[in-house]
Amino acid sequence: MTPNRTAASRAQGATAATAAAAALRDESRDFLLTERDFEKIRALIHRRAGISLGSHKREMVYSRLARRLRALQLADFASYLAILDADDASPEWEYFTNSLTTNLTSFFREAHHFPLLAEHAKKTGRPYHVWCCAASTGEEPYSIAITLAEALGDRAATVLATDIDTQVLAKARAGVYSEEQVARLSQERLKRFFLKGTGQRAGSVKVKPDLASAITFEPLNLLAPDWGIRERFDVIFCRNVMIYFDKPTQGRILERFAPLLKPGGLLFAGHSENFSYVTRAFQLRGQTVYELASDAARAGRP
Repeated sequence: MTPNRTAASRAQGATAATAAAAALRDESRDFLLTERDFEKIRALIHRRAGISLGSHKREMVYSRLARRLRALQLADFASYLAILDADDASPEWEYFTNSLTTNLTSFFREAHHFPLLAEHAKKTGRPYHVWCCAASTGEEPYSIAITLAEALGDRAATVLATDIDTQVLAKARAGVYSEEQVARLSQERLKRFFLKGTGQRAGSVKVKPDLASAITFEPLNLLAPDWGIRERFDVIFCRNVMIYFDKPTQGRILERFAPLLKPGGLLFAGHSENFSYVTRAFQLRGQTVYELASDAARAGRP
């Protein structure tokens, strides 16, 4: 046998062993998730939401989608995928996307961004508009609105908060959080912006109506051909979203952000995200904050 054939045989053997191990793991579970099913799920969520699931996400995929199989009383993943294949407009697509979306968030996460937001807002004399494109359960857009209320007082400021996951948006609109979720907020902020629950609602807080009125929550898929957004923003928050997209998808989204920013506008990214090598539309300003490259050129910055 030639060296090349030996290597190929070993690779095939390793692949077969991996598949066998995966099947063996699933034998003790309610449903069998075959390698073919898993690869199809990866392809579907990438096509639908742009999310690139690594091969190591198999356990997550199983645990999250198995709940839907149980709810629908299906025997296997193949039957579930057949439902999705049968109708591109099926309501099940929403459950599928919601299940595979990660929603890790907290109030004033990556806290260094909010003083920068306040400083930028104070320098802008006009009504101030922010788009938070990964609203999740609301902690980030409410943190933005709190920052703007403290910085601008009665001056008009609005936040458009969008997310692909309709379930977390419903929680965000409700604006109800446990005391544990708001434990890191100062007593001053809790008193000014939240109502404390009593009776059956003891142990929880609710965002006050005047703060909530500054935010509009809407479902939005960043892969949609038309976002339906006709306004321009002073700031776009797109933090810890791009890490789930591949580089070409990141580039396309960033190019679409550019015309939605006003001159001098800022784009806030997550701490583990770097857009410098993805697009020429934006230039790093510092501390994972980006500005339009055309703005930087006019200001004479390198």
